[in-house]
Amino acid sequence: MSPSTPPTSPYAAELARIREFFAARAAGWDARFPDDGPRYAAAIAGLGLRAGDSVLDAGCGTGRALPLLRAAVGPEGRVLGADVTPEMLHEADARHPGTGTLLLADCARLPLPDATLDAVFAAGLISHLPDPARTLRELARVSRPGATLTLFHPIGRAALAARHGRELTPGDLRAEPNLRPLLTAAGWRLDSYTDTEDQYLVRAGRR
Repeated sequence: MSPSTPPTSPYAAELARIREFFAARAAGWDARFPDDGPRYAAAIAGLGLRAGDSVLDAGCGTGRALPLLRAAVGPEGRVLGADVTPEMLHEADARHPGTGTLLLADCARLPLPDATLDAVFAAGLISHLPDPARTLRELARVSRPGATLTLFHPIGRAALAARHGRELTPGDLRAEPNLRPLLTAAGWRLDSYTDTEDQYLVRAGRR
C-alpha cells in the first residue's frame, strides 16, 4: 500500500469478504437448496402485498423470491432486487428475467429515495451484514410509514447452526432479545417472531 492509498475500513473489508464468499458460490447456489421453494412461497404469501405495491428483495441473491414477489404485486407493481455481489445478480437475471429491477448495491446504501417502498423481504440477509444496525436504518429510510419488513430463512436458527457445525450462543443477533432492540432503534416495530426447525420468520412494521 502506497502512502497515498487510504487504509480499507473494517466495514469495507467485511463487505469485500462477503462479496467474495458469495461470488464463488453463485452459480451453484440454488442447486444446494432445491427444497426451499415452498417455504419461500409460504413466507411471501403472508406478506400481505397488494397489486401495485412496491417491494424490495434485500440481498436478493439468485432471485428466488423475485417471481413470487412479482406475482403478489402484479404487473403494475414494482419489484426491486438488491445485492452486493455481481455474480449473484447475474444468476438472478439469467434465471428470472423480467421479474424485477436488479440493483448492484449495498443494502446499507440504497440508491432509492426516502419512503419509496411498501414492503421489504430479506431472506438470509441479517446474519451476513457488516453493520446490521446501519442496514436496518437504511431499510427504514426507504420504507413508507406502515411498510413491512420480513426477515426470513427457510430453516430455523438451531437447524442452521447444526448445518454449519456450531452451537447457538446468547449473542446470536437473530435471537429475539437481541433483534427486538435493534429493530426498535432503527425505526421498526417487531410484530411477530417465529423460530422453528423449518422456518425463521420475523415481521416488523415501519413506525
